[in-house]
Amino acid sequence: MNTFKELKPAELQDNPFKLIGTDWMLITAGMEGAFNTMTASWGGLGVLWEQDVAFAFVRPTRHTFGFMEQAPVFTLSFFAEQHRPALDYCGTHSGRDVNKVAQTGLTPEFGAAGEIYFAEARLVLVCRKLHAQDLDPAGFRDPALAGFYPQRDYHRLYVGGILRALAR
Repeated sequence: MNTFKELKPAELQDNPFKLIGTDWMLITAGMEGAFNTMTASWGGLGVLWEQDVAFAFVRPTRHTFGFMEQAPVFTLSFFAEQHRPALDYCGTHSGRDVNKVAQTGLTPEFGAAGEIYFAEARLVLVCRKLHAQDLDPAGFRDPALAGFYPQRDYHRLYVGGILRALAR
């Protein structure tokens, strides 16, 4: 039973700093039968190229990275605090080793654009990949940023045009 209401991104009432940095999100990509999700607390929302966009960052060492590379769409799913254990689990276990959906009890839903999100989410942003670019440490203007990358596994930035915002 889908109880989501479609909104325009400009109608969202959430503070993006709390939404991403404090509440966290699941980044999900792939297709029905072959997908992965990961917890993230880095990202952004804004306007670029005259459209509403979301920014997601994924390290190449993450299992989700390959799915992000292959899929034309990805989702950002946000949850109420009661689902924090599922977010913790998805952030500390690899989809290479475990079935995160089975372990967390989350219910995947599959949309018309090929997107995958979770029925338990309170907010979902469905994004079409517009751009991907690796972070280049040569561009770091603050030397302290290198401390985030002791293994030099620099994130890839994905810019996604927001196709739909689904909220409860």
